[in-house]
Order: sequence, then C-alpha cells, then structure tokens
Amino acid sequence: MRRRTPPPPSPLAQRDGVDPVRVRLPPGDGWATVRDHLVARLPVGAEVVDGMLEAGRIVDADGRPVARDRAYAPGMFVWFHRELPDEERVPFAIDVIHRDDHLVVADKPHFLATTPRGSHIAETALARLRRELDIPTLGAAHRLDRLTAGLVMFTVRPEERGAYQSLFRDRRVTKEYEAVAPYDPTLPLPRTVRSRIVKERGVLAAQEVEGEPNAVSRVELLEHRGGLARYRLTPSTGQTHQLRVHMSALGVPILGDPLYPVVTDPVPTGDFRRPLQLLARVLEFTDPVTGREHRFVSRRTLKAWASYGKWASPDI
Repeated sequence: MRRRTPPPPSPLAQRDGVDPVRVRLPPGDGWATVRDHLVARLPVGAEVVDGMLEAGRIVDADGRPVARDRAYAPGMFVWFHRELPDEERVPFAIDVIHRDDHLVVADKPHFLATTPRGSHIAETALARLRRELDIPTLGAAHRLDRLTAGLVMFTVRPEERGAYQSLFRDRRVTKEYEAVAPYDPTLPLPRTVRSRIVKERGVLAAQEVEGEPNAVSRVELLEHRGGLARYRLTPSTGQTHQLRVHMSALGVPILGDPLYPVVTDPVPTGDFRRPLQLLARVLEFTDPVTGREHRFVSRRTLKAWASYGKWASPDI
C-alpha cells in the first residue's frame, strides 16, 4: 500500500493561536486557474477571493503570493488565514492543572469550545492555550462539548498526538463526569444505560433509536438534597451528547441543558448565567509515551450544587 505523501509545512505562522487554512487542489481539469477553484470551493464569494489574491494573502508552499491568473495544478497546496469572526469573549479563565514535555491538561470553563470550529475560532481552549503558554504546536487529543466544563487533554509534540488520540479511540481512558439534575427517589441507581444514539448533521439534538447499542453510561447517585441530586456519570463510549441523552431518557435531565429533553430557544450571545451542570471531573490513563500512570481531577465545582439560588437567579 502506497503511503500518502504528507503535506509540506505551512509557510504562514499562526495568528492569534489559530492555524492558517490549508487547501489542496484536487485532481481534475475543471478549473483553468487556482482562483477559479477557490471561488467554486470557498463559501465566501468571488469578490472576497479576488481581494485576498490581490492583497497577497493566499500563498503557495514557498510562501509566495498566488497570482490571480496562476494556472491550476492538481496536488498543489495553498494557505491563507480566514477572517476571524467577532467573538464574544468567554469571561472565565482556563486553568492548567498539568504540564510536561508531552502533555497539557486544562480545566476548561463552561461556554468555551475546545478547538476552532464554526463561529468559535480564537475564543477556544486550544487557541487560548497556544497564546498563553506560547506553544504553537499544541494540539487537542480529544474534544469536550462547548457547554461542558472540565478536563481536556492537549499534546505538545505533533509526532506524539496520534498516540494520545488513540487512548480515546481505543477506550483506554477512564473518564468520570459529575452532573446536577433533579432527584427522583423512584429511579433505581446505580445502573448502566445502554442505547443506540445517532446525531444527524445539521440537527441540534441527538436521538435514541432502535438497534444495536453504541452508547454505554454508568449512572450513580452521589448525594441529594431537596429536589436536586449530584450524580457520577462514567461513559465507556463516546457518542455525541451521550450523557445528556441518557440522563434525559432516565427522566432526570441535566440542569441548564438547552437541548434535552426539548430544544429551547438559543441562549443569547454573551449570556453566561446558567451553564449546563455537567463537569468532566476525572481523566485516568497510562501514558503511551512515558508509561506513567496519570489521574487528573478537575478543581471546578458545579454552581447549581454549591448554590442553586445563585445559579437559578444569577442577577439576584
């Protein structure tokens, strides 16, 4: 089997902790120029592409600006920096709880995306840490939902990223979450929930469907008071929104969830008052590079459990 030739290194440096976009021109003869292909491929319009070319903001592997009339060459790479959207700053710090030559383990706040995606680019955990720690090679070993707080692991050396990512792919990381949700005295716990979860592109909420289970979660009651309870959630699979779907299916949806059991109106931009009460509390694994045993524990607390009144009525 032929190995795919790796792309050349980027001739552009990061900007605000964000990598430049890399585009590889595919095989074909449908485009006379690089410009024609970019106009057809990029969802920004011909005027924007022309402006970037004229300003010299699209470059080749040697860092030379691509001329507007440069002939199309299948397999050629070009790079450019996207225009960053106006992002509302998430007004909470991201804490580093471990750093060595191989790993950075961060304690992410609610509302901060893990990696650049969609409308969240510079205001992400990865971009922030690259800037704050001055580690441009930093990369995510896995992802945590934007609305979920807690532990996220990043790799320092690109050549080691695959080894750490494989820990999550092969389910060799023990992950424990904590959640605050309603208390139901008739719900027998602990229990293991198994179901099949699917998430369709473009649909906000995932769904449970008939079929072979692909999502498994252990749900335990830690303590309760009044009508609320604190739960330990231990997933052994990693489907999108798995814990949120399973808690909702049990009749105890996690506090602050805008999707489960029903999709509600989107939270206005800049409204950080009632975060989803879900926390990635523990990561435990054997380091695939050093062989060390690691157990990391989040230092965060869930606001609704510490003070439900302040979470429910934060302006009071």
